[in-house]
Amino acid sequence: MITIPFLNIIAGFLFVSVRLSGLMLFAPFFGSDAVPARIKAALVVALSLLLYPMVAPHFPVTPLNQWPLLVFGELLTGASIGIATSLVFDAVQMAGQILSVQMGYSLISILDPQTQAESTVVATFHQLLAMLIFLRLDVHLWILHAIGDSYSYLPPGSAHLGPAFVRTALGAAAAVFATGVQLAAPVLSATLLADVVLGLLGKASPQLPVMLLGPAIKSLLGISVLIATLKYWPDMFRGFFLRSIELGEQLMHLAR
Repeated sequence: MITIPFLNIIAGFLFVSVRLSGLMLFAPFFGSDAVPARIKAALVVALSLLLYPMVAPHFPVTPLNQWPLLVFGELLTGASIGIATSLVFDAVQMAGQILSVQMGYSLISILDPQTQAESTVVATFHQLLAMLIFLRLDVHLWILHAIGDSYSYLPPGSAHLGPAFVRTALGAAAAVFATGVQLAAPVLSATLLADVVLGLLGKASPQLPVMLLGPAIKSLLGISVLIATLKYWPDMFRGFFLRSIELGEQLMHLAR
């Protein structure tokens, strides 16, 4: 009489915390290596305590032999929202890497405070600016709201990751390249145009030291275009983040 309810309580709290753990591992800001693991664990426990009373009445009785599979499903379910949002930062990283090559900064690397790994200057600048916009728009609160709502239409233990879920997730990953090119397009177009002009000048006037002037011109031009386009980043990233949250919720609905 006492063991079964106790197991239900443990199972409910476990599955709620596992879904939140998947989010904390992969979501931007929450999953950053700069955030200590103890802080992440404390946040997972605090959120689990808040969400458990809402989830407990709808939690089904689950045999012990099904727990490993359900835990794995809950982990992937929570990670889907985090990964959907982190794809925006993957696109930002890719755009920064492309522009580092075009602007002549590919050989200069610094420590990225978010990933604790070495990255190029432009890529790190893109990541930090995107994170500032992320926090300024309160996207981290959007993510917590989305994961909280997911328990109402996808109770713990009811996730089924079928072919539609996999296709949508793979399609979203493929869109990273298109988003990265879109971010890099203004500077990339300007530097490619500079390459063409410098090539024509080198053919027209072989005495002109194009090889010496080219890197400096491309660097100054790239920085100027990048600064000029930064005013459009907040609105552009707002659209990116909104679509990423919608993608995470779509993946949740496909897992039903």
